Amino acid sequence: MPHVLPLCSTGMSRDHTVELRHLRCFLAVAEEANVTRAAARLGLTQPAVSRTLAGLESSLGVRLVDRSTHHLALTPEGHAFREKAIVAVAAFEDALAAARTPSRPLRLGHAWSAAGAYTTPLLRRWRQEHPDVPLELLRIDDRTAGLTRGAVDVALLRGPVETPGLVTELLHEEERVAAVPSDSPLARRPALRLADLRDQVIALNTVSGTTALELWPPAVRPTAALTVANTDDWLAAIASDQAVGVTSTATVRMHPHPGVVYVPLTDAPPLPVHLARRPGPGHPSAPDLLTLAHEVTRAGEL
Repeated sequence: MPHVLPLCSTGMSRDHTVELRHLRCFLAVAEEANVTRAAARLGLTQPAVSRTLAGLESSLGVRLVDRSTHHLALTPEGHAFREKAIVAVAAFEDALAAARTPSRPLRLGHAWSAAGAYTTPLLRRWRQEHPDVPLELLRIDDRTAGLTRGAVDVALLRGPVETPGLVTELLHEEERVAAVPSDSPLARRPALRLADLRDQVIALNTVSGTTALELWPPAVRPTAALTVANTDDWLAAIASDQAVGVTSTATVRMHPHPGVVYVPLTDAPPLPVHLARRPGPGHPSAPDLLTLAHEVTRAGEL
């Protein structure tokens, strides 16, 4: 029997019911801005995603997604519904998790590099100070590290957090570095500037990365890019001399690679690191994690 989650709307048809799968599908499309990527993330076919989205719009009696442009975009009604859908899915996931185990683990999501150099001290301090609540570190390759789909309770997110409806708090900022093949002449430089990469192919993680070609000033902006879907593919592309990349200092500690050398970038802006959660009560230990994360980063515990 499917989990049914009715949502009230003045335009909702009485002949249709909004189910959890509709909300998950809509949130994936909204976050990916692409039906094909949303289908891959959900493990569905593209036609199935399109039918589910159309069924949701028919049930609500409103258009949620504007399909008239080359890239999918949410309508004003879609933006408003997205915030409600995030809360509804999160509440459902929290209710299920609480029913299954009253003292369930606290799930901390990240798309790459976790908390960087602070990862080990954070995990150790948590185990010492909260031995009754396991802290699970989960890598999930999407823009919110599994937060909007209820896969995690709290997430470490880098860069601007553009997903609406999330509660975020800045932890600290990380300097950026260039990632170049180990046999590249650039690897022998003590430091680089963005202009030094202008003639290179740039590896861009379009699923969960924080680097875009707009990072470069127009006068020195590279024109060639290689898109990848996760950190492993990003590293492989650089190590095989297909591209170079830009990342933060957290990657240096968390993702060493024999074929990749990290070189400081002197003129790239720092990358903010946020701890994010969904609105509502959530996991009871989430506030304790935020407090401890601040303590560890401010104290510089490495």
